[in-house]
Parts: sequence; C-alpha cells; structure tokens
Amino acid sequence: MQLVVMAAALALAGARQSCSFGCRPTNTSIKVESCGSSELVYTTVCEGQCYHEDPVYLEPGDWAQQHVCSGDWSYEVKYISGCPIAVSYPVAKSCECTACNLGNTDCGRFPGDVPSCSSY
Repeated sequence: MQLVVMAAALALAGARQSCSFGCRPTNTSIKVESCGSSELVYTTVCEGQCYHEDPVYLEPGDWAQQHVCSGDWSYEVKYISGCPIAVSYPVAKSCECTACNLGNTDCGRFPGDVPSCSSY
C-alpha cells in the first residue's frame, strides 16, 4: 500500500514540471483509500530537475553518473472516517539531487522527448 501511495505522489509531482533546475519540497494532495472509502491528504513530495550533462565521448560501458531529485522521507498515518484501518502516506522532509540508486530506480536514459524551457 505504501508503494502505491508513493508512486501516486511522485506521479503528481512529475506532472508539474518547471524549467528551472533544482530539487525542492513541494506541497501536493494525494488520494488514499481504505475500507472502500477515499480521502485527499495533503503532503510534501520532492520535485524538480537535477542538472545533468552528458560528456562528449564515453568509453564503452562508461556512462556519466545521473542525479535524481530524492529526499529524506517519513510516513504519516491517516484514519478515514468510519474505518478502523490506518493508511500511511509519504512525506518528504528534505530534498536534494543525489546519485541515482540502481537498487530502487530506473537510472537508464529517458527514451522520450524532454521539452525545452523555450517551448513553455
């Protein structure tokens, strides 16, 4: 359940891209569900782009280390009215650009087009 809520929070954060670089906490709301009911909770997620520059030449098997917007997370608990089962949701305490962790993140190149700041 925590993973689903975390994925929803990160998807919401990614939906509001900005052209400036930087990684910062951003307020957002996410829907949590329990006992067949749902409510919105207000939380903080990490949002932003981390500066990355590909070198001109890479040797075979040598990729530039990527940085991602990540944070120090904790979980808070919410009880939906009339439901005895608690729902936990993520809260970002602080955010920073850190090296991409292959253990929990797809650190490969993004296959799609990334709009430039001039297209906004």
